[in-house]
Amino acid sequence: MKCPFCGAADSAVVDTRISEEGDVVRRRRRCTVCDKRFTTYERAEVQLPLVVKKNGARALFLREKLRASLDLALRKRPVTTEAVDSAIDAIEERLRSSGEREISSQQLGELVMSELKRLDKVAYIRFASVYRNFEDVNAFSRVIREVSPTRKS
Repeated sequence: MKCPFCGAADSAVVDTRISEEGDVVRRRRRCTVCDKRFTTYERAEVQLPLVVKKNGARALFLREKLRASLDLALRKRPVTTEAVDSAIDAIEERLRSSGEREISSQQLGELVMSELKRLDKVAYIRFASVYRNFEDVNAFSRVIREVSPTRKS
């Protein structure tokens, strides 16, 4: 590691600590030339796939944009912030584990609907109505039947 003080290319690790979450390694280093100490942080670099929109444009996956979509669908619904965070984490994990460099916005929308269906049926229907661009009441009825529990006679 290059020393930020003198620019020397060699330093020694004096102390190593792992964060409570286990996702960051903090290292205290000492320059072997000027003897000054400095801290470095090490974390895994995992890149999420690019989102390919309907028009072919590519955009970065943004967690904030995903949260805004979920928050809009879940507005005034009894779903905790922790549950929303968990759903976002699950979507990100599926994207990471896919190994794909790109994902279509349609595939991402399906992942979101899958999580919303698990979290809250009303939010799922709200999101689906916009995402699938419902044209009439029959489209709503089909989705409502899809999420309604079947009655046993």
